[in-house]
Amino acid sequence: MAVSVNLDSLLDKAYENMPLTDILDAPVAALSGVSDGDAEKLKAAFNIKTVRDLGTNKYFRAAVTLLDLEKNSG
Repeated sequence: MAVSVNLDSLLDKAYENMPLTDILDAPVAALSGVSDGDAEKLKAAFNIKTVRDLGTNKYFRAAVTLLDLEKNSG
């Protein structure tokens, strides 16, 4: 079953019509609101180069897990 999701508000215009795999392998700056300067800082601090790297980073995943636990605890 095909699933369709509109990701336009999450991505810079140049990435809106790309396949998901290409988006995940794109630079972090492909995300709307993340500048090239922000991407350089993420690379320097956490060696995050791509959207996939950001989504799989253990520190960011830990933060999301903590937020999910808080949301489900009350």
